Amino acid sequence: MTVKHLDHLNMTVHDLEETAAWYGRVFGFVVVERGRSRDGTPFAILRSGEAMLCVYEHPERGRLTDEARDDLPVHGLSHFALRITDGAAWERTVAAQGLEVRYGGAVRWPRSTSWYVCDPSGYELEVVLWNDDTVRFAG
Repeated sequence: MTVKHLDHLNMTVHDLEETAAWYGRVFGFVVVERGRSRDGTPFAILRSGEAMLCVYEHPERGRLTDEARDDLPVHGLSHFALRITDGAAWERTVAAQGLEVRYGGAVRWPRSTSWYVCDPSGYELEVVLWNDDTVRFAG
């Protein structure tokens, strides 16, 4: 058995509407479903292409910062990555949306380029452009 691809990511967010709007503007995600969980928590499923995010609104929780993440005495997600195919279009989005790219800008890896940005709840995202749009590793 092998995995075809990651289907979706579940995460809590500070503000559901702000989050849906941000992911829509920046990555073209659209809300494909809304509802409430068993405990009444509002949620939405966002989709862009085959990628999906399930976001659950919890305004009572603090926003995730680097310091808070480092101080948590539990394992957690450092960041997640979204793969793109057009670096020039991404750079235009960064400029148009006034996104802060972390770590001094684009990071050049041996086989890809990555930009690191944070969403409104403080989650760090890596935006990845593979050289020649091909995922490959040495060896």
